[in-house]
Amino acid sequence: VIMEEVDEDLKKCQPVEDFVGVADFCATEDNQLSFTTGDRLRVHDRTSPEWWWAELYGLFGYVPSSYVRPCIDEEDVDDAWQDEEYFGSYGSLKLHLEMLSDKPRTETYREVVLSNRHCLEGRVVMDLGCGTGIISLFCARLAEPAAVYAVEASPMADQTRELVTRNGCQSVVSVFKGRVEELALPGKVDVLVSEWMGNCLLFEFMVESVLLARDRWLKEGGMMWPSSAALSLVPCQAEEEYRRKIVFWEKPYGLDFSCLKSLAQKEFFSKPKFSHEMKPEDCLSAPCDVLTLDMHSLQIPDLEKLKGEFCFRVEKSGTFHGFAAWFSVQFQSLDEVGPTLELNTGPHHPLTHWKQTLLMLDSPVFLHQGDSLSGMILLHRNPVWRRHMTLSLHWTIRSTQDSEACKTGQKSFPMWR
Repeated sequence: VIMEEVDEDLKKCQPVEDFVGVADFCATEDNQLSFTTGDRLRVHDRTSPEWWWAELYGLFGYVPSSYVRPCIDEEDVDDAWQDEEYFGSYGSLKLHLEMLSDKPRTETYREVVLSNRHCLEGRVVMDLGCGTGIISLFCARLAEPAAVYAVEASPMADQTRELVTRNGCQSVVSVFKGRVEELALPGKVDVLVSEWMGNCLLFEFMVESVLLARDRWLKEGGMMWPSSAALSLVPCQAEEEYRRKIVFWEKPYGLDFSCLKSLAQKEFFSKPKFSHEMKPEDCLSAPCDVLTLDMHSLQIPDLEKLKGEFCFRVEKSGTFHGFAAWFSVQFQSLDEVGPTLELNTGPHHPLTHWKQTLLMLDSPVFLHQGDSLSGMILLHRNPVWRRHMTLSLHWTIRSTQDSEACKTGQKSFPMWR
């Protein structure tokens, strides 16, 4: 850490902002500043997008911008995680009915347990965010684990205890009510299983709780289920969506309402459309994975900003209305020779309750077969409201009709409820 004092005149002329560490950082260079989670740092200069000049306890150095977030004034923000709303929504049966009724989702987890039943014998399993305890009950009924720790922070945990008893699994399954940050378990676990995925894979960021549990409670060499995850993207047609939301205003009931089209575009297409049921034939090219996550090596600071690239070759001519996104997760076998199972929420697979997420362009573009569409996707976590994020897309279209012509575009989609 640079020990010399910063010039007082420089300190006076630069705006100083307070930030808090969201993860531990250990300096690897002499001009960097070490800090721990929760430390309050004073940022004197945002030198680059990645590195900022900061002060801690009178010492100065560079800190990675992704490891800090603005200090939240408790008078302005009561709950940056919105825990009361988030966990409260899982205290009623509405969401649990939706999830349990999702057969591809639920049966995939059941198949994971069933295909690993012999390897689970005598092992300890944690089911994080267990909800009604369905995965815990699968483990207890289909395998012979030494113990299953069913962890649930919402009021549903009280009902889960009764469900465990009613299904005769109380000798194996123990229900722990509370947040993972406050969790006290009898010991470490061999397997950590969770259904943490949200729209565009990360929305609501339950994954952070999974990583916290992994780092604290998973034994060395233990297994994560899912063990990996991917976010997929494809350029697509969405003619019905565009017609209902935009074309409608051209001449409803024989009257000219076209002046409202720009307002409709801002209102309906500025945010992603969740739960979009996309037809496979609406894909203009083969999809590609733009982000991949290894759940054994992923770190919490990695969640602040995730970047991916794409390059599509248009397979059929059609109107490019936007992008569709979905995710897949993989479950590595506990046995080295066992199969890796997958849950895929894309349009070419059985429909899940997530369906797909539609990201509409401001104006559609006609694409010809053979055109190329390349670009970048960025998922940027909200620095204050920690369950929210912004998804940004940048793209370039190169035409087969005119080799010198190309069109560029970009759009950002804030994701919140």
